[in-house]
Parts: sequence; structure tokens; C-alpha cells
Amino acid sequence: MYTAKGQLDANAMLRQYSPLVRRLAHQMIAKLPANVELDDLIQVGMMGLSDALSRFDAAQGVQFETFATQRIRGAMLDELRGNDWMSRGDRRHQRTIEAAVHKLEQKLHRAPSESEIAQEMGLSLTDYQELLTKVRGTQLIYLEDMSGDDGDDDYLDRHVHDEEANPLGRLQDQRMRQALVEAIKNLPEREQYVMSMYYEHDMNLKEIAAVLKVTESRVCQLHSQSIARLRTRLREW
Repeated sequence: MYTAKGQLDANAMLRQYSPLVRRLAHQMIAKLPANVELDDLIQVGMMGLSDALSRFDAAQGVQFETFATQRIRGAMLDELRGNDWMSRGDRRHQRTIEAAVHKLEQKLHRAPSESEIAQEMGLSLTDYQELLTKVRGTQLIYLEDMSGDDGDDDYLDRHVHDEEANPLGRLQDQRMRQALVEAIKNLPEREQYVMSMYYEHDMNLKEIAAVLKVTESRVCQLHSQSIARLRTRLREW
């Protein structure tokens, strides 16, 4: 697609390859925490596409789509690395909650109650619930978890790459999904409802609160606690 002057028509190319950006964003977000917004990835991906248009040199013998795919995915990965969706302090609190949940599950052989977790952490029930609200546990996988045991800096790149042609990767993904389904089944009933409404039915906190007849803050607490339980189970997996 060229202009009358023999130059690439940037607007036409952006329109033609915007579906590529959306496809790559959907592939990537499927393996990322739930609080990463698809629209944000698409916006960054479009910037990567624009950058690819400005840098592409047909004389190098590379097809534009191949070149653009690398630039788009690279822009998305840079955005993921450059943003921290949970502060270090909140993440530390989240891990403390997870440690308490894990210890009590090993001791009690069942899902501990909120009051039991609070007692294990040396907190009042009110203080524990306030902490749950503060950490707003929205990540089943932290981005810094995506590093190999030997400090593999490229692990995130490979983790979000398309593994359609990798049978082992697909099998591992299926096992992970099954482990997650089983972990959700073991959540306390009310927390199962929250997870189902939030992730399966795409309901927001206000809508869930109306169904459960509780406050939005309470829904947030239940969600944070569910995430702590699930991360504990999945870490064992």
C-alpha cells in the first residue's frame, strides 16, 4: 500500500494490520493476570505497529507482518514490565496472607475461616478485613513470578508467546486450567459465587454486591481472600 509518491500509506497499513494487534493482545492477555486490561494492550500494540511502519525496510528481505509482529509484541511486553499493578508493600501483605492460609490448611486440612486467618496473623477480624480491602488481590500470577529458577530474563517473553505449535505447552496449560477449576471448587461457597460472577459472568463489584446483599468493600475482601487461597493451591501444583 503506497501513496502517489511511492511511500507506504501509513493510515491504510494501520487499518489493515489493526486486526493483527487485536489478535496478539488476545493471545497475550489469556496468560496474564485478570486486572491487565485488553484495551491497554491493544493501545500499546497500535503504538508498536506505528513504530514498525516507521522502521520497516523492505530491502532487508523480511515480510512486514513478521517484522510488525515482533515490534507489537515487544511494545506490549515493555508495557507489562514497566507497570506494577500492585505495590511492593501490598504484595508483601498478600504473601503474608497466603502464608497464613497455607499454614492453616496444612494444620486443619480444610479451608480456614476469616477469623482463623486473622488470629494466625495476630490481627483482629476487622483489621484483617481492612487488609484484604487494601491489597485488592487481583492477580493469580504476579509478573515477577514469571522468571526462571536460574534468573531467566526472557521467561516472560516466552511465557506469553503463542505456543499453539508446542504440544507440551498446551498440555501444561490444560493441566493448569484443571488445577484452577479444582481449586475453585474447594473455596468456601460464598467465595465460589464471587469468583464465578466476577470471572465467568463478567459482573463488576457493584453488581456482585447487589446479588449477595453486601457492600462492594465486602466483595473486594472476599475476592482478595479467594485469590490468596487459589495462589496457595496453585503454588503447590
